[in-house]
Amino acid sequence: MKSFSLLISQLGAGMAATVKIFFLTLVFSLPLGLLLSFGRMSKNFFVRNLSKLYISIMRGTPLMLQLVVVYFGPYFLFNMQISSAYRFPAVVIAFVLNYAAYFAEIYRSGIESMPAGQYEAAKLLGYSRTQTFLKIILPQVIKRILPPVTNEAITLVKDTSLSFAISYVEMFTAAKALATSWTSMMPYLGAGVFYYIFNLLIAGIMGFAEKKLNYYR
Repeated sequence: MKSFSLLISQLGAGMAATVKIFFLTLVFSLPLGLLLSFGRMSKNFFVRNLSKLYISIMRGTPLMLQLVVVYFGPYFLFNMQISSAYRFPAVVIAFVLNYAAYFAEIYRSGIESMPAGQYEAAKLLGYSRTQTFLKIILPQVIKRILPPVTNEAITLVKDTSLSFAISYVEMFTAAKALATSWTSMMPYLGAGVFYYIFNLLIAGIMGFAEKKLNYYR
């Protein structure tokens, strides 16, 4: 019973860290991804290609490598001293920069799938470009991109386990430490249950949101 209480306590603390990484990543990467998608579709050659290069690099290199670069980069590049307090900000920065690139492509595909006639109709009705996007295009884009965004959100939950690369203690790292200490698979199984329940919750919330937006059919 004591071991079970310790397991729940340690994994619960790790789960809290996982949830923080998850929500902070979404809060910052979703708007950053939208800005990147605008840059990717820009008519300005420099902005368009810079955004394209950024997205290509972030999607084409491992997230674990990006975590290590963000954490150790200040020391190797600028000889700045880094401490354990920087681990959590480094994790969030790396995740935000990585996931923003994926969300940018999701946004871009959704925006470019909208019929050109809607822009023309809005112009005839006197809408500005900003009003057209915010009031007509964006609500429909959100409806269209919810399934791929849900997939990315579920992947994000699992990717939080990569934080162990810079020794940040989230759920997987906590389970790994317990499994090594106990020489048992039970902590890994417990972590698997936590991850599964969290992803079920996310899928349920996103499914509910998708049904609420069915009026955009």
